[in-house]
Amino acid sequence: MRYNERELLCLARQPAEKAAEILMRVPKKGSVLKKRLVKLVVNFLFYFRTDEAEPIGALLLEHCRITKEEENVFSISFIEEPERKYCFECDSEEQCQEWIEALKRASYEFMRRSLIFYRNEIQKMTGKDPLEQYGISEEARFQLGTRKQ
Repeated sequence: MRYNERELLCLARQPAEKAAEILMRVPKKGSVLKKRLVKLVVNFLFYFRTDEAEPIGALLLEHCRITKEEENVFSISFIEEPERKYCFECDSEEQCQEWIEALKRASYEFMRRSLIFYRNEIQKMTGKDPLEQYGISEEARFQLGTRKQ
């Protein structure tokens, strides 16, 4: 995916779907848990030092696995780079579960599956393809079976 730094910083300043200060460990050798402000905006997870306004990093939540590790701990690893694993420790089990659910809903794959599901439901109810009016009903990305489900 292509993006420029200014666009990414602009996105980081947008209102978050979810944000909190939690402990985080990056996949560097010798890395330790550090308190970070973590902010979910669309399908990017930004992380900041708690006393700074600019993010120190961003994770694009595509082709990744969100995994429950321990009671209050979850991780994000990337399918094509499984050794690139970020760990997060929450204050409670409930907060951990909320983050896991929010991160899973933020991926393009989840949004695509949801769009296809609702497209089919609308088509069953109305007999019309809701994407037809936009001229995109035949695009491969909106078809079942064109990507791994």
